[in-house]
Amino acid sequence: MKSWKGWLAIACMAALPVHAADFKLGYINVERIYREAGAAIAIYKKLDTEFAVRRGELKKMEARAKELETLLGGNSLSSDDRKRFEREYASLDRDYRAKSRELAEDYNQRRNEEFAGVTERANRMVKEIAQRENYDLILQEAVYINPKFDLTPQVLKELDK
Repeated sequence: MKSWKGWLAIACMAALPVHAADFKLGYINVERIYREAGAAIAIYKKLDTEFAVRRGELKKMEARAKELETLLGGNSLSSDDRKRFEREYASLDRDYRAKSRELAEDYNQRRNEEFAGVTERANRMVKEIAQRENYDLILQEAVYINPKFDLTPQVLKELDK
C-alpha cells in the first residue's frame, strides 16, 4: 500500500511542471490605478474643488492661531488681554480640531463614494483581461511581485479608453 502511494506522489510531482507551465498569473496594483487612472485624477480634482471652501476656512483659522501665538508670546499684553487671547486661542483650537476631523471624515466618505465606480470598472476590466487572455489567477495584493506579472499598465490603458 505504501509503495502505491509513493508511486502516485512521484507521478504527481512529475506532472507538476506540466501544469505549472499552463498556469497563468497576473497582478494588479490597485493603489497605482487609484493614483494614475484618468478617472481617478478627475475625482481628486473634483473633490479638491468641492472641499476648497472648507479647507480655506481651516487655513484662516490656522493663520489666526499663529497671530494669537505671536501675541501671547510677547510680554506687552495686560493680564486681561492675555486671558482674552488665551480663551480665544483655546476656543479656536477646539473649533479647528472639530472642523478638521469633520472635513477629513466627509472627504473620505465622498472619496469612497466616487471611487466605488472606478473600482467596479477596474474589476470589470480585470475580469475581461483574465477571460480574454486565459489567466488562471490575478492578485491585487502581494508582498513582492515580479514586474513581468504586472497587468496594471494594461488595466490603466483600458480604463482610460
